[in-house]
Amino acid sequence: MRPMLAEDAAAMWEMAQDPEGLDLTGTPPGTLTWERTQEWCASRATADHRLDLATVELATGEWAGEVVLNEYDPTEESANFRIALRGPAWYGRGLGGEATRLMVRHGFEAVGLRRITLDVLARNPRAIRAYEQAGFRRIAERDDDGERWVDMEITPADLRPAPPAGR
Repeated sequence: MRPMLAEDAAAMWEMAQDPEGLDLTGTPPGTLTWERTQEWCASRATADHRLDLATVELATGEWAGEVVLNEYDPTEESANFRIALRGPAWYGRGLGGEATRLMVRHGFEAVGLRRITLDVLARNPRAIRAYEQAGFRRIAERDDDGERWVDMEITPADLRPAPPAGR
């Protein structure tokens, strides 16, 4: 993971065009424009109360997605977690799980958070499994706008070690 750069706009735009990724994150198609994507990537380094990082494959240096801590609440010492991968070529390779574990540890150890939350579509078992492997636990389920969502959270006591290499 590394800071988001203005140069990441083309890869972010590609991710924003992936129908499966948009569907699994509950993002309506056409939400972003190319201009807004460029502005967004260029502004991440100076964004207050959130941390947006690029997920990069170490072997190639290629931009694989984004990982985010947002909705920071200093009173509760909590934040929301969000991750998105660039598209189907990046799914199932372990990058999302690794980025999740790294960002959660960063949130607890460097930022000082006491709780990280997220919500995920109930029909996205791949993501739910990755979150549970990182230590997130289900705290509620709810219906919203015709979709079933799972609310999850993690605290420092829930952290799990990384799986062994070469799984």
